[in-house]
Amino acid sequence: MPPADNSAQASVATMVMGRLLLAAFGLGSLAFLIAIDRPQWFHIHPANGVAAAPPHAARPL
Repeated sequence: MPPADNSAQASVATMVMGRLLLAAFGLGSLAFLIAIDRPQWFHIHPANGVAAAPPHAARPL
């Protein structure tokens, strides 16, 4: 195999890796922008009724 083919293979691998990293960055940016528009996603809810009961029991009548 001539050295030119080896460098061509390396440049293709580098190009593919760059495109994958750029796509990952773009998807991460999109996920961030969607997430900051939806603060209700980050509101902590009790997992079940047993976890929700103590705050209601502690409230005065």
